[in-house]
Amino acid sequence: MIAIYTLWLREVKKYFRSKSRIIGSLGQPLLFLVALGFGLGPIFKAAGQGDYIQFLVPGIISMSILFLAIFSGISVIWDRQFGYLKETLVAPVPRWQIMFGRTLGGATVAVLQGIIVFAISFAFGFRIHSFGLFLEAFVFMSLVALIFTALGTAIASVLEDMHGFQLIMNFLVMPIFFLSGALFPLAGLPKVLKTIVMFDPMSYGVDGLRGTLGGISQFGLFTDFWILSVIVVVLISVGSYVFSKIQV
Repeated sequence: MIAIYTLWLREVKKYFRSKSRIIGSLGQPLLFLVALGFGLGPIFKAAGQGDYIQFLVPGIISMSILFLAIFSGISVIWDRQFGYLKETLVAPVPRWQIMFGRTLGGATVAVLQGIIVFAISFAFGFRIHSFGLFLEAFVFMSLVALIFTALGTAIASVLEDMHGFQLIMNFLVMPIFFLSGALFPLAGLPKVLKTIVMFDPMSYGVDGLRGTLGGISQFGLFTDFWILSVIVVVLISVGSYVFSKIQV
């Protein structure tokens, strides 16, 4: 447990030490809120779908968590290249604890980023549907963060090249985000696209946040929670196994 806490604390401290990282990671969410929120808002409203900002913000919160969580895996490659990972792995603790501690740290940072975006969204006119459901919203943020931090760590564990990791992540991240329903309603989609959306774990995270923050849910909060929970267990288990086989 000490190893888990130490690695968690290290990841969190790295986040708060880098002011430029905090500010830089807010650029893309703010761009989406401004460009899409106000650019497509009138079209969305004219189509009878209501306030687009209310619909968009949960998707943008999920996006900020996704990007920060999945790219946190790059620290595994970074630590391997500079020797820190070797020092960590020789410690007399199971490797799954090391992986779990790093995953918790990366997920915590991603959730903090999501909370910052959530707070900023009020300046754009977003209003929460029910403050009583904010705790449930935090749970969905945490599940999304754990899923994609574990995925990023697992992929980074089998790669040695930082550029290769970035290419693979870019190949995964954009489809995961754009096919999650973060930017458009899922109702009325073509059958093929709807099937793809159903297999995207991000879809359930976006839907869970939209249900808790905006009062709109396509799948149901119970379904969203259990599917995300199962995926968390699977990816952490796979990530722990892959990380245990890492060579330094």
